[in-house]
Amino acid sequence: MSLSPSERRDRLRLARTENVGPVAFCALLARYGSAERALAALPELSRRGGRASPLRPVSIADAEAEMDLAAKAGASLLVVGDGDYPKRLAALDAPPPALWTLGHRSLLAKPAIAMVGARIASAAGQRFARGLASQLGVEGFVVVSGLARGIDGAAHEGALPTGTIAVLAGGVDDIYPPDHATLYHRIAEAGLVVSENPMGRTAQARDFPRRNRIISGLSLGVVVVEAELRSGSLITARLAAEQGREVFAVPGSPLEPRARGTNELIRQGAVLCEGLDDILRALETLRDADEPERDGYAPPPSDPAALDAAADALRGKVEALLSPTPIPRDEIVRALQAPPAAVLAAMVELALAGRAELLPGGLIAKL
Repeated sequence: MSLSPSERRDRLRLARTENVGPVAFCALLARYGSAERALAALPELSRRGGRASPLRPVSIADAEAEMDLAAKAGASLLVVGDGDYPKRLAALDAPPPALWTLGHRSLLAKPAIAMVGARIASAAGQRFARGLASQLGVEGFVVVSGLARGIDGAAHEGALPTGTIAVLAGGVDDIYPPDHATLYHRIAEAGLVVSENPMGRTAQARDFPRRNRIISGLSLGVVVVEAELRSGSLITARLAAEQGREVFAVPGSPLEPRARGTNELIRQGAVLCEGLDDILRALETLRDADEPERDGYAPPPSDPAALDAAADALRGKVEALLSPTPIPRDEIVRALQAPPAAVLAAMVELALAGRAELLPGGLIAKL
């Protein structure tokens, strides 16, 4: 089902509204069937969740201003439910509600491999990443990375002739690091730049884990070339494993600190990667596998009043089971022995009120 222009705009409004993260966004669409109806329900839902003042959605004017600014820069919008929203990303729990893209969006439909690693990378590591990215491109894979210094930049350079995607933590116009400006412009012209943040947004520390989740979510597998034990690349590898992606690690000398993270990944079960053949063997059955599809248009419940009443009865019980430590939402459902839809509805209301946080990967935490 194709989305109308007003529904696409309203999905952007919903995505930009305070306390509406990816999980709440998808839950609200499932509960109300459209962003328009979900937006209308937000003030009452937040009040029921315990918010002192009603939650006000982002205005039509603000959403249209964001869209106009992006259009002037040549960027285009993808929202959950669009026909060309990436299938691998759409299958996540939960997908980024809105993405801005700059460049050749057709690359999102091709099989992709992510490549990440140390920012202060060795010359040998950068050479390996550049060469492997080039070989993956020849095999028909798009290479995804984060435009960072070191391994990311080398991977993008190697894959430029065949197709590469740079996922940014800021807006699609936020060139970071600045010394990658030339590479950024080459990718925007020949490849694709992607971000879930609005134009003009400068990357903050909290944006990088979200960026990493998109890098792994777009890909069939993630290759880690060099990484110390405390490294953002290992976060990307963990996210990839949680998403059911293959994790590859390039081994290195035990005397090299930048190999400690990759060697540890191998000890934990990552596929040892010494070159292209290791990747092709591991992905042989995955490359053409169909991903589960979500169109963002789940039908609303047949009896909304009954769901509201059930959520009212469960909300206090749900909140009592929460702690600052994230726990699986399924554990709350099992503990309450209640219908999952009603428990999730109560969780969403608490999240909209700022009393809980719904996290990707099926988790919830108390705020």
